Amino acid sequence: MNASLRQSWPTLAIMLGASVWGMIWYPLRMLAALGVTGTAASALTSGAGCLFVLLVRHRAVKSVRWHWLLPALALAAGVTNLGFVWGSIHGQVMRVLLLFYLTPAWTALFAHFILHERLSWPGAALAALSLGGAMTMLWSPQVGLPVPGNLAEWAGLAGGMGFAMSNVLILKTSRVLPEMKPEMRTATIFGGAAIFSALASCFEAMPAPPTGAHASTAALLVLGLGFLLASNNMLVQYGLSRVPANRASIIMLFEIVVTALSAWLFAGETPGPREWAGGVCIVLASALSSWVHRTKAMPPDPANQDTGPAGEAAADDASDEPADDPTDDPTDPSTRKNRPRAMV
Repeated sequence: MNASLRQSWPTLAIMLGASVWGMIWYPLRMLAALGVTGTAASALTSGAGCLFVLLVRHRAVKSVRWHWLLPALALAAGVTNLGFVWGSIHGQVMRVLLLFYLTPAWTALFAHFILHERLSWPGAALAALSLGGAMTMLWSPQVGLPVPGNLAEWAGLAGGMGFAMSNVLILKTSRVLPEMKPEMRTATIFGGAAIFSALASCFEAMPAPPTGAHASTAALLVLGLGFLLASNNMLVQYGLSRVPANRASIIMLFEIVVTALSAWLFAGETPGPREWAGGVCIVLASALSSWVHRTKAMPPDPANQDTGPAGEAAADDASDEPADDPTDDPTDPSTRKNRPRAMV
């Protein structure tokens, strides 16, 4: 019984992390109601999360080495965080999240050009299914073209593209900088989000800042969210390092379920038939992608079972795969089939 319970902890960790991300929109809206804009909320919570990681894992700082991938990862994470936060505050939560989850389409494109992964027919079909779901959800006779209908939905779409780019760059970073600790990739992600959002806040109209009791409540919310996001990220990393990537990416779809329930309970949002149909296509594409791109490597060495590839869901910090062996021949099929791939 104890062994079975221990084996279930990684799965529970991922589900808990997905639940947190599925409900994080609500305290963000609370901050907005207190007078903290979406860009400021993104900057403050991300900055608090980065500070928390650096304080807790300060010894890992020495593993950082300069590479152009780090500012690129920080920029992608900034777009991801700001798009999700701003979109979920100002738009219909479920529609924004479904647009955010168009990762099969964007990951296929980015992995092809950055990781030089060949775009297979199954991958192209999943990308088409995902985009078809978005078109179904967005089309209406009044609007015509199936495009996002407001800035919040465009923010969710941009955030999803940043999410896919972050996944690809995390995998690329783990190959190029294998000695860099995963915690420092997390700090890079939070730091990039904080800087990007702080710059974006210069272009958003700022209301009167909260004062008195409202200021204290806002400060506590910011610190609490920073601590929650940082610790949640490390909790998910624990699960991702012990669960196969294809299974982890399916478990992470639990976030959509939690978001739908929380949006219905706290915001009174009820998806219509088109939202349901489009959402089913997007979720199905994400779920099938983990099956199509499942790892075909040899069984792992029992001595190394505590480490493994992370799934697409770790936008915040996903993988800890070993670097490519310089002696490997990329044209050798036996080598290529065992290399970690970006989850489409």
